[in-house]
Amino acid sequence: QSNERGSFRIDLKWILRKLMSDDHVTQQDVNEILMERARRAGTIPLHPLQQVAERQLRCRINPQQELNLEWFCNWLAEKSQQPYFKLDPLSIDVPAITNVMSYKFAQSNEILAVAVSATEITIGSSQPFHRDWEQDLAQVIRDKTIRRVLLNPVDLHRYTIEFYNLARSVQGARGQQKDTAGSSVTNFEQLLNLGDLKSADANDHHIVNIVDWLFKYAFNQRSSDIHLEPRRDLGNVRFRIDGVLHDVYELPSAVMAAVVSRIKILGRLNVAEKRRPQDGRLKTKTPDGSEIELRLSTLPTAFGEKLVMRIFDPEVLVRSYQELGLSREDFLKWQGMVKKPNGIVLVTGPTGSGKTTTLYSTLKLLASRDVNVCTIEDPIEMLEPSFNQMQVQAHLELDFSDGLKALLRQDPDIIMLGEIRDAQTAEMAVQAALTGHLVISTLHTNDAPSAVTRLADLGIAPYLIAATLNGVMAQRLVRTLCPHCKAEDKLPDAVWSMLTAPWKAKKPDVVYRPHGCLECRDTGYWGRMGVYEILEMTQEMKEVIVHDPSLDRLRRIAYQQGMRSLRLSGAAKVANGLTTAEEVLRVTPSVVMPGKTVENKNISSPE
Repeated sequence: QSNERGSFRIDLKWILRKLMSDDHVTQQDVNEILMERARRAGTIPLHPLQQVAERQLRCRINPQQELNLEWFCNWLAEKSQQPYFKLDPLSIDVPAITNVMSYKFAQSNEILAVAVSATEITIGSSQPFHRDWEQDLAQVIRDKTIRRVLLNPVDLHRYTIEFYNLARSVQGARGQQKDTAGSSVTNFEQLLNLGDLKSADANDHHIVNIVDWLFKYAFNQRSSDIHLEPRRDLGNVRFRIDGVLHDVYELPSAVMAAVVSRIKILGRLNVAEKRRPQDGRLKTKTPDGSEIELRLSTLPTAFGEKLVMRIFDPEVLVRSYQELGLSREDFLKWQGMVKKPNGIVLVTGPTGSGKTTTLYSTLKLLASRDVNVCTIEDPIEMLEPSFNQMQVQAHLELDFSDGLKALLRQDPDIIMLGEIRDAQTAEMAVQAALTGHLVISTLHTNDAPSAVTRLADLGIAPYLIAATLNGVMAQRLVRTLCPHCKAEDKLPDAVWSMLTAPWKAKKPDVVYRPHGCLECRDTGYWGRMGVYEILEMTQEMKEVIVHDPSLDRLRRIAYQQGMRSLRLSGAAKVANGLTTAEEVLRVTPSVVMPGKTVENKNISSPE
């Protein structure tokens, strides 16, 4: 180790000496850390920052501050006058950064390229004063300059291995697929000849590595969907996180085809059939050992099979009403609807609005030992032992209405219909409700009152709707603000009016806006939450349905009886600091209601 003006690697003694001089630790802290190092002699050495962080010390001059690894990284960045780079794997161009240097060079020097531009290469390191490698690298990159940043040593170790392993697997798979007919291009004219499995060995170990990485990466990033999209030369891998799609990686088209084949094998799909859409499912485990189900859907496109995998976490089955985003008032209304012995309860909203999560969470609460819960789904979203689940199979002429006929002979108490799509299914649902069963299903409508007119459009008589419908809940999902970085903000009057019109509601003094941090990948949002509109079936509402079931009339009566619109429900979450006005306006429809402005005093009620 040379003097500090030259190139040197920091060690534990250097760290402790600097911390002591800055008055962050005591002599007793130093002695205990050195004794711990002596006890660990002969084990795999940790970075000195990790060795100190493991002690979970408190700062001597600021006892409120815990000296964790993140704090030490910021401290060392300041000492070395290098920016602290928070590595977000979603923003890394893996092929570009792994081409800068070999894995051996990166590992031996404890460095990793994290960004590449036309004029500059950003190199991250957890040894900010080690410079011996700079001259060697400068000779390779020639006309580009080197920019130094500091990396968290845990992230550096993890992602160096992950990125280079992935790049090696993709390169190896590309080499084994180079003899694919048509120069690795599967265009639309070749689709009829795609049954030849020689074009992609899905059992190749490189492909297995890529698929394993894909699943682990998706789970770590909280992805709800994985999209594999073939293109002419390079296929796109994208993750949907908190409702927004993010580009993740680009795979050569032949490698993409082999990855899709590998996943089809895991999902027991017909690998030879590439001209028809297929659906399947598979179960795997996350790195922490919890089981996860994935629903697979393939689609033939111009350049090959597109594969979408929807990730279902079994934990959604036991979510509380607070986790779903229901206020206590709304939960009590919803509970009153679904605990009736018979009738129809509808959940409405577009695809991806959380209807499945609401249905499963509700059924899980209702599925006691003394009731028979049966479901008809297309497809079965998640396998749950306490339900009797049936899947619609069009090729066997088993649709929702046929399935419901069969279920009625199975002595059910509660029936969950995946969706009411046509008049026949709607009629069967009404008959089931009239004969003493509780039917829970979904409809695709913009709001709750529209569900009544949709049933009428499907041919259900108004008096039957009034007799069987227990209630309707419309819902949307809004992204919730990251609790680690949200910042206070002021909300313009015009925006608040858009959220709450036509109601009069007091604007909150302070709202919050997204800021962005490492935890949320600089998006400012973390997770999603539902906003709800609940239509209850009062006696007055039933009379309106029978005598004047126009949408305007239904809305007016519902709002007068206390129904909060989707936007108003979202406004309450804005007032409580859970989301933003922009997010609510993005996902909720505007309120159309003829008549005077309505007073609503519960806008800021605790959720």
